[in-house]
Amino acid sequence: MVQNPIVPTIPFDEDGVHHGFLRLPYSRDDSAWGSVMIPLTVIRNGDGPTALLTGGNHGDEYEGPIALMDLAQSLAKDDVRGRVIIVPAFNYPAFRAGTRTSPIDRGNLNRSFPGRPDGTVTEKIAHYFDSVLIPMADVVLDFHSGGRTLDFLPFASAHVLDDKDQQAACIAAARAFNAPYTAIMLEIDSTGMYDTAVENQGKVFVTTELGGGGTATARSVAIAKKGVRNLLLHAGILSGEVQLDESISLDMPDGDCFVFSENEGMIEPLVDLGEAVSKGDVVARVWTIGRTGVAPAEYRAGRSGILMARHFPGLIKSGDCLAVVATVL
Repeated sequence: MVQNPIVPTIPFDEDGVHHGFLRLPYSRDDSAWGSVMIPLTVIRNGDGPTALLTGGNHGDEYEGPIALMDLAQSLAKDDVRGRVIIVPAFNYPAFRAGTRTSPIDRGNLNRSFPGRPDGTVTEKIAHYFDSVLIPMADVVLDFHSGGRTLDFLPFASAHVLDDKDQQAACIAAARAFNAPYTAIMLEIDSTGMYDTAVENQGKVFVTTELGGGGTATARSVAIAKKGVRNLLLHAGILSGEVQLDESISLDMPDGDCFVFSENEGMIEPLVDLGEAVSKGDVVARVWTIGRTGVAPAEYRAGRSGILMARHFPGLIKSGDCLAVVATVL
């Protein structure tokens, strides 16, 4: 059996606060015996549950890396019961480049699971998490936002699962994160996702979408920092009370939530995030940009609800997700 070449530079099973790396050998033109050094913090204090916390699964999403860098710097051993494994920039090559996918192999880490120990750099990262880190964990949090091409209402989410006890535990953890919105998430295609890999191993899994546009805001970072601590409180790893504010529950029951563009051009949004829409309402127009005098294409909501997400840049291509409408529960 081929062994994954990634090695941690710090221990996972010793008490204390340890800062180091996941070192992935990567031979390249400028470094024959080089490595990809993925920042890693492990904080352990005796027996107890393990939380695996990741950001930067996509490299142009920043709330997770900011919140987790802050947590790794501020969390002390005596704060913890059990273990916290923090990987602020999961797909580190993409994070360094500020891109969704890795500049090394164009790998989308969140579509690369379970990975391969003898595959590309991205596949090796996926395989290490799938075979080493996920099995250690009891609860897993993977931060996301919309990156450079989407913008979201800030929400934490869980998925519909076959195991209803596991689903209930995931939903309870997402509610404990306590973003302004809590969603039951429908993925367009869950094949190869980190989410699916974690859930298939029976773990409690929470993910987020906390904004977008390839940047973070003071509000979205505050949501991330509060949420990760709330989740650790909920898991019993930190002591104290979960800080709960109002959170609006959303559902994505089927594919009618999604609106995809069939045109290329310039977007004219007619609805802003969080606003109510009825089935059949025009949520956006797409204008042809090559000439004047051409009427725009109109795109309508497939269901009633609120606008949960939208395409972010002003220009759009055919096939891009234009809008997402979620149902308020």
